[in-house]
Amino acid sequence: MANFDAEVPNDLINMLNELETNCEDIFGQMTKAGAEVVYKNVKSNIKSAFKSTKSLERGLKITKVYKTPSDDAINVYVGFYGYILNSKTSNKFPKGTPIPLIAMAREYGTSSGEAKRPFLRRSFKKSQIEQEMLKVQNKYIKEG
Repeated sequence: MANFDAEVPNDLINMLNELETNCEDIFGQMTKAGAEVVYKNVKSNIKSAFKSTKSLERGLKITKVYKTPSDDAINVYVGFYGYILNSKTSNKFPKGTPIPLIAMAREYGTSSGEAKRPFLRRSFKKSQIEQEMLKVQNKYIKEG
């Protein structure tokens, strides 16, 4: 019968143990780094779709990193929140016009004839996002 003995260096074992205990934090930081890239891209692209961007930029936010209870995924949202407070109020929108509604109308167009001018979809550049996520990963995983 054949016999095989292998010795794994203690440095490698310690690194793997540290990665196992900190994996949620590492993935959260990686996801946050990717979301920050998207946030910066949206901020720069919004200027091409709107004349005045001050109130929309105020509504653009990045959420905290959170874990979904259904599938234990680690998520971060980049989205529009809030209302344009100095806009006209109506029975339908007593707090003012919702910022997400304005952003969606510009992104996808409206049934009343406003043409779509996408600025969100152009903000998700896979290579930039992956590059930032790999920078965070390389802080924890030392190669060679």
